Amino acid sequence: MKKFRNFCVIAHIDHGKSTLSDRLLETTQTIAQREMKNQALDSMDLERERGITIKSHAIQMYYNHTDGQQYTFNMIDTPGHVDFSYEVSRSIAACEGALLLVDATQGIQAQTISNLYLALEHDLEIIPILNKVDMGTAMVEEVADQVIELLGCTREEIILASGKTGIGVEEILAAVVDRIPAPEGDPKAPLQALIFDSMFNPFRGVVTYVRVLNGTLKKGDKIKFINTDSEYFADEVGVLQLKEIPKKEITAGNVGYIMTGIKASKEVHVGDTISLSANPAEAIQGFEVVKPMVFAGIFPIDNDDFEDLRDSLEKLQLNDASLVFEPETSAALGFGFRCGFLGMLHLEIIQERLSREFDQDVITTVPNVSYFAYTKKGEKLKINTPSELPEPTLLDRVEEPYIRAQIITKPDYFGPIMTLAMDKRGQMTKQTYLTQERVELTFELPLAEIVFDFYDRLKSISRGYASFDYQIVDYRASDLVKMDIKLNGDNVDALSALVHREKAVALGRRMCKKLKELLPRQQFVIAIQAAIGAKVIARETISAMRKDVTAKCYGGDITRKRKLLEKQKKGKKKMRQIGNVEVPQKAFLQVLKLD
Repeated sequence: MKKFRNFCVIAHIDHGKSTLSDRLLETTQTIAQREMKNQALDSMDLERERGITIKSHAIQMYYNHTDGQQYTFNMIDTPGHVDFSYEVSRSIAACEGALLLVDATQGIQAQTISNLYLALEHDLEIIPILNKVDMGTAMVEEVADQVIELLGCTREEIILASGKTGIGVEEILAAVVDRIPAPEGDPKAPLQALIFDSMFNPFRGVVTYVRVLNGTLKKGDKIKFINTDSEYFADEVGVLQLKEIPKKEITAGNVGYIMTGIKASKEVHVGDTISLSANPAEAIQGFEVVKPMVFAGIFPIDNDDFEDLRDSLEKLQLNDASLVFEPETSAALGFGFRCGFLGMLHLEIIQERLSREFDQDVITTVPNVSYFAYTKKGEKLKINTPSELPEPTLLDRVEEPYIRAQIITKPDYFGPIMTLAMDKRGQMTKQTYLTQERVELTFELPLAEIVFDFYDRLKSISRGYASFDYQIVDYRASDLVKMDIKLNGDNVDALSALVHREKAVALGRRMCKKLKELLPRQQFVIAIQAAIGAKVIARETISAMRKDVTAKCYGGDITRKRKLLEKQKKGKKKMRQIGNVEVPQKAFLQVLKLD
């Protein structure tokens, strides 16, 4: 066990984690030169297209140290985007140390600090690394001072590196051996293994990734999942390299995988403990439960695909433990699922993965957050969809979640960021100058306001220099109203939204205008209305397609034409009473992307 080292790589998005991981794999010759490609650990097409890491990836490397010993490294490359922070927290729970990467051209950013605190909570040994030092715009001295101030380390402890050219890679590998402690645990104690990830293999069933804390897991052992209380045989155990490598056993301190032939994805939960059936150990404590921030309904285009969608979501949940869902029904869309996500990028990625990996085309409703409604009788109700809100006559108040947002930026963008935050009903609570060129602003604002376009707008007004991170603070009473969208008097419940009273009129007008552009014209007039209760606050009208019924009248009395037009008018009126307006899928998706 003294020759094992378990560590993860943490940083803000786009600070070069995956590139540096590539160099570590190359130097330790874990991947043959002919198999090497950029972002070697990013296995999804989506990750390569967008240049971001979505999933944590564990891999085992072997390193020959200068003391003549060979060490086994288990490295986990983690995502950097705030929407995938749950992946980071699970990876940290399986490690003893962390490589903290800071981009020498950008300095410390919000997610760097957030991930660092996560690592310090788990008492991880931190190795600070300045990446991209080979670039002409690198500010090595200034950023090193920021790191020293943040960590309280010395200048000598910071390693200068470059993922592109390979500078500092040998020093990083040596520092992992010298600074990160070997895992503690007893190979002879009862088996205790933490599940930190899993995936579904269509041929082998559920593959479970574990960190063995105590004991030894052998091929053929009868194992028990403590939380679900189910028992299986370990058909295959092994370690994780680019492919799974089967072994006879994995011992305490190591990271590996187990295949048990489980087909039902409900049997495996991330954070569960695996032990031996004959001599079960206690469950491992301290694994946090995911808290979804954004909720949206996901519905199949064809109701017959409901069960297929359920299977797809269950298999996706195995690979992405931060996705939560439960069945729901909608008058407009039929049967579907209410899903919880960590943010809008997470929602977008899940939609994309459903389409690519499971061939599921889905309709997504307006994303919202969960609220608490208090009735006049004193009942407290959790509101996940606008349709669950009680009638205004029964309602006492509605409370919405507030967040504390930390924005790190250059002082030049201070004004536009203040304007953006105040536009989103935010209040500034703190302002700290980290250095002369970097200021940290702390705001308190409603979570609902940052769901849609806050992050994108922040990036554009700061030209990409501002970084953003947030935590939920509490729930506060707010003047919220339910805004319905009506087509010819019928509610389209998938487009209903809970909004602040001040913003309802502006949002209602924008949604009506957008729907007018998107809905196809019919043979009858379509009235698009936004309403709060019985009060209509915005309206647009799509005029009817008109057939020229008077074309065959040549000359003669005007009353002949009038008679034909009156007859057409009656037909249109009748058609409007019985005609249904179908909202195409494209319209649902476009309405959500209001400018």
